[in-house]
Amino acid sequence: MRLDKAQSKVFFYTTSPLSCPYLEGQVERRIVTELSGPQADNLHNALSKGGFRRSHFMAYAPVCPNCSECIPVRIKVDEFVFSKSWRRLENKFKHIVAERCAPIATQEQFSLFESYQKKRHYDGDMASMDYFDYRSMIEETPVATELVEFRNQGKLVSGLLMDCLDDGLSAVYSYFDHDEAYQGLGNYMVLWSIREAARLNLPYIYLGYLIKECRKMSYKARYTPLEGFINGMWTEIDTQ
Repeated sequence: MRLDKAQSKVFFYTTSPLSCPYLEGQVERRIVTELSGPQADNLHNALSKGGFRRSHFMAYAPVCPNCSECIPVRIKVDEFVFSKSWRRLENKFKHIVAERCAPIATQEQFSLFESYQKKRHYDGDMASMDYFDYRSMIEETPVATELVEFRNQGKLVSGLLMDCLDDGLSAVYSYFDHDEAYQGLGNYMVLWSIREAARLNLPYIYLGYLIKECRKMSYKARYTPLEGFINGMWTEIDTQ
């Protein structure tokens, strides 16, 4: 990761140790910095290439003292193979209409988000988020961000908060209708992102952190070939 002269003045901080939300018995620490000012997008691009993720106005990366299970991963768009099963999933949801929107929260989005949290992540911290928390997550961004709405005959069935980088698209957060009819919609949003990146001639989809031992974070291993940021460089990883 290289920062230009202006970006090199950025200050980084380390958070206090907290209980890890993904692996029982582990301690989480992060290195964080603020994204602000006219260089926010440039800094965000540089940090994303160095394994950082964004949340609100902050970019962060794990620096946990006794664990290195969080691996930043990205999909290589031009090498991704749409297998028969992936094509079947795309065909299942071919009637879904995706629209790239400004990152503006709505009550319609929040209702779907709230339902998703209660059914899928009822034991997580985000399950207690109210509308104002949700609006903060969507709208507090100093960089190029969009919310992609996926609709079935006008009904909102999923949402994808997405940062737009100079070398790809970064999936910040997604949620979807948990009805049986929409089983697989989470995977479909990733496939849509790959198609969209290819259309825009962008080489990568940034998926955040792969944690093989955590069910909620291990699904990212399905998308191959996958690169991981390990020991300061991106390298293709074995997802088995």
